[in-house]
Amino acid sequence: MNRRTFLAVLLVFAALIVPAHADERVLYEKASAYSTIIVTEDEAGLRTLRFEKNGARQSVVKPGDPEYLALPYASVMLAGLALSEDPRRILIVGLGGGTLPMFIRKHYPDATIDAVDIDPDVVYVAKEFFGFREDSRMQAHVDDGRRFIEKTRQPYDLIFLDAFGIDSVPAHLATQEFLQAVRRAVKPGGGVAGNLWGSGYNRLYDAMVRTYQEVFDDLFILEVRDAGNRILLALPRQQPLSRDELTLMARKVSTAKRFRFDLGDLVNYGYRHAREKNQRERVLRDADSAQRGQ
Repeated sequence: MNRRTFLAVLLVFAALIVPAHADERVLYEKASAYSTIIVTEDEAGLRTLRFEKNGARQSVVKPGDPEYLALPYASVMLAGLALSEDPRRILIVGLGGGTLPMFIRKHYPDATIDAVDIDPDVVYVAKEFFGFREDSRMQAHVDDGRRFIEKTRQPYDLIFLDAFGIDSVPAHLATQEFLQAVRRAVKPGGGVAGNLWGSGYNRLYDAMVRTYQEVFDDLFILEVRDAGNRILLALPRQQPLSRDELTLMARKVSTAKRFRFDLGDLVNYGYRHAREKNQRERVLRDADSAQRGQ
């Protein structure tokens, strides 16, 4: 790792891994079957979800304000909304504090939204501390995200993959077989948005990108300003959008839906069309994941 990359990594972790300060009080702490869930609240009323003490912030929510997006990656991930002209069915894998589903519910009140999380305690804190509310069109499902997708029979217009453990995407949610199931679960005219840690501190990042390329017909990568996340926008069709085209599509969404931010600006900042496959990188497969777990 060169000095520039090292400094960039330090900046990212300074922004994300923020310990609970004296002005933050712990509202909830429990060791679940998957992590230690910690909810804190600061003097401004902002509530933060972490999966271990002093761990990365998984969600930051301003109760009563579903449009508040504190973590930079969340705003950029919403560029996935530009991949479907009129999304009616939306799936979000990884609930966290409910940031993404609550925002989308606010601006797409007629859409059906399914949010899936493997940890029932995460679903509990999303409802109890972060204001997540189910209704006739938005439901939370306690299930493994892969199992939920594999048994899906009615495809989605958009799928958001935002499932993280303590420090990374679970291995079985990064393989070719999983992404093939995701592709089957998304409509031909829809799209997929995936949140990954970048290459500076994710040794499998390039392999993950290569795996997305193997499964989907077009792939765009968005860098997140002042963060180490990379948002992958994957299409089950060939649609080689230029920077200007994707920027315009995203800007139309945020203008029409009256977002507080310009989604087009976020796309324009970090756009890359991942046309070429790095043949030196391997495609991640279930067999490899199983061997690593042994």
